[in-house]
Amino acid sequence: MADEPIRVGLIGAGGNVRNRHIPGFQGIEDCEIVAVANRSMESGRAIADQFNIPRVYGNWKELLEDDEINAVCIGTWPYMHRTMTLAALEAGKHVLTEARMANTAQEARDMLAASLAHPDLVCQLTPTSTSYTIDNLLKRLIDEGHLGELLSVDFTSLQNNFADFDGPLHWRHDRALSGHNTLNIGASYESMMRWLGRGNRVIAMSKVHVPYRRNVAGDLTSVTIPDHVDILYELANGAQVHMQMSATSGLKGGSHIWMFGSDGTIHVDPQRRVWAGKRGDAELSEVPNPPETQAKYRVEEQFTNAIRGREKVDMVAFETGVHYMEWTEAVYRSAMEGRAVYLPL
Repeated sequence: MADEPIRVGLIGAGGNVRNRHIPGFQGIEDCEIVAVANRSMESGRAIADQFNIPRVYGNWKELLEDDEINAVCIGTWPYMHRTMTLAALEAGKHVLTEARMANTAQEARDMLAASLAHPDLVCQLTPTSTSYTIDNLLKRLIDEGHLGELLSVDFTSLQNNFADFDGPLHWRHDRALSGHNTLNIGASYESMMRWLGRGNRVIAMSKVHVPYRRNVAGDLTSVTIPDHVDILYELANGAQVHMQMSATSGLKGGSHIWMFGSDGTIHVDPQRRVWAGKRGDAELSEVPNPPETQAKYRVEEQFTNAIRGREKVDMVAFETGVHYMEWTEAVYRSAMEGRAVYLPL
């Protein structure tokens, strides 16, 4: 369909859909958002009025029955991604799915299998956007051998919050809606894969510091998804990666990445500045990272280009999503069972 218009239907219109996907699709030539199905007709009409979308459906299944729509953007919570993706592919629609890919690794594998059964349809996951500005620079430094042999990595992502023992129940705290996903470990690992490759063995410990949160009715609800996790995993060359994620690290916010090699060190500070040094240097020096060399957010552009046969999806293909879901589940299993978990599952 190289020359045909792309007509997109939105299933779910949360923050990322409104802030990213809708402007992205509306800025592409011969691409139109023609319908939306949100959690209610009222919320769907509000989105349609705000963004000049002509049709509103009260049900996502009704949207998939619209023969004019040839692509869908699924922006719901993870628990519906598998169901909606399989139904959309059966209806002959190309699929862009919001991250996180699914609730479990098996759901992700089901999505991949369905996509392979429909090779004429494009499937893509929304990639993490937190590392675009440094992706190209880090890959260049590593590919050019700045580190020498990679020995170890330390990745710390701490939210500057004290434990909120009377806080609200977010969907990310609800295992029924979010599955085995924990904090931002999947998104962080997705970035790490782009720089360093995949992990093959995982050991983890986790803790729920806030075991009860208030739901929309104000009732205290049990929480089983951790708000603090320590992960140790191994890369193909044997290098060990330590990741610490926490939503309860008051007065110590920010993200640091340290990569230690036989010949050099790379550090990414909380402002996403990259510092590097070699054996014999007295200290690290900031590495220039001009905007023109940085990767840019272009999810909707790549999705529509892939539909038109102009490029292949690499940010992020379902195959990559299955691996980060298996890694995420390995973290969960290791923490629950107190053992090392090997990948692939």
